[in-house]
Amino acid sequence: MTYCVGLLLNEGIVLLSDTRTNAGLDNIATYRKMFLFEDPGERVIGILTAGSLSVTQTALARIREAIDDTEATSETSIMLAPTMLKVAELVGNTLATVRQDIDAKMEASKVSTSASMIVAGQRRGGAMRMFLVYPEGNFIEATEDTPFLQIGEHKYGKPILDRVVRMDMSLEDARKAMLLSMDSTLRSNLSVGMPLDLAVILKDECTATRSRIAKGDPEFSRMSQMWSEALRDGFTKIQI
Repeated sequence: MTYCVGLLLNEGIVLLSDTRTNAGLDNIATYRKMFLFEDPGERVIGILTAGSLSVTQTALARIREAIDDTEATSETSIMLAPTMLKVAELVGNTLATVRQDIDAKMEASKVSTSASMIVAGQRRGGAMRMFLVYPEGNFIEATEDTPFLQIGEHKYGKPILDRVVRMDMSLEDARKAMLLSMDSTLRSNLSVGMPLDLAVILKDECTATRSRIAKGDPEFSRMSQMWSEALRDGFTKIQI
């Protein structure tokens, strides 16, 4: 399993993912779930993945092939698409096609081929946009009313996002909210694990900064401890 979350804010976009993949308690591995495609100053696209690893890896391989194709067009490459909406359509079509291909091969073994993606970014002159792409290829878009999207094991990290996330919050507060959301998920589900990948896309700059948070990271550990203490303190102060 995995947990990925994206926030669409007035100041930019923040993306966070874990890296754990498991096929049983004795088969746990680390795989990147966050992928960035950049033409600095022109466009930046972030893709987060969850679900069947074979489906997501194959879909991303086809997306990269389309980008590298010498005959690529705005109808085939996410780096040439005229809008972020078109980017979401291309990613959705690729994901749906791959899922159908693999599903046909895996039908007899009844192995799940479900996968989903978060697609976010901006092209020069366009607006920042973020989409959740479903296994069937259709998608929904983040809005002012719901400025965050989640995929994977999302239920443990959703309550804090529901309570604090707003489009006008600062990038630093957004980063804190996302890390606390991830911390709640890490504590409640062993199928989600470190290291974590964090990316920030600043509005109108069309570039991304990326960092990896390793297990035992002192800042993350300190934040996790402070959050636990704050929750226990709040619990004791509530009178019923």
